[in-house]
Amino acid sequence: MALLGIPSLSLFSTRNRLLLAGAAGVVGLMAYARWRQEQNRFSLAGKVVLITGGSRGLGLVLARMLAAKGARLAICARTAEALDEARQELEMLGAPVLTLSVDLTDTQQVDTMLRQIVDHYGRLDVLINNAGTIQVGPQEALDIEDYEKAMKTNFWAALYTMLGTIPYFQAQGGGRIVNITSIGGKVAVPHLLPYTASKFALVGLSEGMHTELRKHNIQVTTVVPGLMRTGSTGHITVKGDHAAEYRWFKVSASSALLSVKAETAAANIIDALEYGRPEAIVSMSTRMATVLKAVAPGLMTGLLNIAERFLPDNVPGGEVARQGSESESLLSRILGKRSETAALQNNE
Repeated sequence: MALLGIPSLSLFSTRNRLLLAGAAGVVGLMAYARWRQEQNRFSLAGKVVLITGGSRGLGLVLARMLAAKGARLAICARTAEALDEARQELEMLGAPVLTLSVDLTDTQQVDTMLRQIVDHYGRLDVLINNAGTIQVGPQEALDIEDYEKAMKTNFWAALYTMLGTIPYFQAQGGGRIVNITSIGGKVAVPHLLPYTASKFALVGLSEGMHTELRKHNIQVTTVVPGLMRTGSTGHITVKGDHAAEYRWFKVSASSALLSVKAETAAANIIDALEYGRPEAIVSMSTRMATVLKAVAPGLMTGLLNIAERFLPDNVPGGEVARQGSESESLLSRILGKRSETAALQNNE
């Protein structure tokens, strides 16, 4: 019986038993869910994986990790020399590698590439759309060709490879597609408008493909990374005040606060591929930005307006395009050391 309002020991014990039973049930359900997830995990051993833009940067880092998992690789890029360097490294890791020099904005070249892969390996299991291009500069310095180039490489090329791959996947009973988009496909980043517009398009395409292809046992994952330390900053296109534009971009891409290691991003991407997740948001800062845009779009717009005020103004001659490596300054070289290191590591 209770004394002075204190529950009896028997009642207290009964409550404890109920709480313990409930906790055990929750733990059991979590363990079962994890077990089921592991049972459905997509094994990459022996799978044929095509990585576009696989000769350097994030594509090469992904290829290394996939090689370690026993995948058979096909990597494509425009430059034969870079492909050959990547092939030699990957073969030293023990991976079968097929390299293909391809312009992904040409549908005929894409179709030929896919036939070559299937003829060589007998099948194709995974497509990773990684190839892309970035133009940095104020909108006053940009022209229609900048937008067309971004759309051709970041959107149309991905669509061409998907449309070419889907019939092979349907014929063999399924497959997996990973589309590497960007935070720029969720939040309109100033001074990256062609890139942002093309990545918004790719996010919509990828999410729509995920819905429509499930009935064919084709899993589509939309990857949303932020800035990554891949070492690729030297290959971007710069307009406007070239040195100043390149400096803010390279320093941001080198920052431990604003960017993640290419290896961290690649591990997250492969994890999403293996578990068939519909979306993978890489890095905490990217997740925070997407959540803020969703729940407080006005606040996000205000923050972007503030950020834009600190970005460089256009200058005479700003409409001339230069590569990032041609826009280097002493300050960007000093402050962008992490990108320099990544470039050496990732065939950039």
